[in-house]
Order: sequence, then C-alpha cells, then structure tokens
Amino acid sequence: MRVLVVDDDPPSVKMISFLLREEGYEVSSANNGKAALELVERDPPDLVILDVMMPHIDGFEVCRQIRQKLDIPIIFLSAKGETVDKVTGLQLGADDYLAKPFEPAELLARVKAVMRRVEAFASEEAQARLTVGDITLEPVSNQVVFADGRRVDLTPIEFRLLHCLMRNAGRILSHDLLMNAVWGYDYEGYSNQIAVYVHRLRLKIEEDPEHPKYLLTARGLGYKFERP
Repeated sequence: MRVLVVDDDPPSVKMISFLLREEGYEVSSANNGKAALELVERDPPDLVILDVMMPHIDGFEVCRQIRQKLDIPIIFLSAKGETVDKVTGLQLGADDYLAKPFEPAELLARVKAVMRRVEAFASEEAQARLTVGDITLEPVSNQVVFADGRRVDLTPIEFRLLHCLMRNAGRILSHDLLMNAVWGYDYEGYSNQIAVYVHRLRLKIEEDPEHPKYLLTARGLGYKFERP
C-alpha cells in the first residue's frame, strides 16, 4: 500500500514516513500542495496524509481538488484542533482529522481503520447499485439518482453514510454502529459528526429538509432511512 505524506515541516514528514515504513507501507512525500497535486495526478496513492497549514495552497484546497477527480482516502493532520476546522475538513470529504501533536500509535490506528473501511466498501455488495423507493445510489459516480432523473453528487463519506442507512432501510441505526460502519472505528473527536452529515444529506435529497421523509431521527437512539 502506498501512502503520500504532505507537510511543509521536514521533521514531521520524516517521523510519519518512518512510522509508516516500519508498518510495511510504501511512502512518498511532498512539502507543498502544488507538488502533492502533481504526484496524485501522475500516480494516485492508496492514502493521503495531508497537513492543513501550508503556504500557497493549503490542505483544504488540496483536498477539494483531489475530491473533484478521485476518491482517495484522506487523513488531515493539523496543529489547529478547533471543531470548526475539523468540520471543514470532514465536509470537504476527508476521511479523518487528527490534531497535532499526536501519539504515533494513534496515527497508525487511524490509518489502519480508514483502510479497513475502504476495503469493506470495495466489496461487491458495497459497489452494487442500491435502490430504495424512488432513490438509487450509484457507487461508480457517488451520486443519488431520483426516479425523475435528477442526480445529486455526494462526497465519499456522505455516500457511505447514506449507503449504510439505505442498506438497513426501516431499521434504526445507533450512532456507534454508524461510526464504525462509515469511519471504521469509534471516533471520539467530534461527537456531533453524524448529525452534521445527516443534515448535509437532507439538504441534498429531501424536498423539505426541515421535515424529512427519508432520513429520520430517532431521538436518543440514532437514525434510519424510512421505507416508502
């Protein structure tokens, strides 16, 4: 497995690269956003570990441009640990966000969890077209297709969350179950994370997001996708 480490701090790149190589990963690196985008374009890696604060092109913009073309797993690293920055990174389609400084074991655990999730969604079941009522999920294009032909683009995490809910249509899924299914582990950094993504999905697929008919909240229990 090949990992691209993008950071303008040489000691960080050296430390992260050493950790990953010790675990058997092949590692390449870039010290700025422009170089990172060129590497991804030329030879896409299996995972990108991306620092947020970089000159010229920051990590958020790098993530945005990658997401326009590819569904490569992305883990953000940042000395800025504020909730708003985590939300921004995750809304752009990143798979995880880890604040500096971090324990080496935690970074490795996040990498393994993200890749387990990627492998799970690469299965035949996850790649099959999924239809519930008048909504169809297209895994190749990461889109929702409505019965009237309308199409809505989803970020990779939005797709995985909606896929999980639709696959279990009519069943209430707990926050813990959704976190494990979508992110691959129990994410403790931002407890309201699922609510943020459910809200974003409602804005995209519900006719009236304030009175949803598909994505319903079971207060204190979790969420479910309502069968028609």
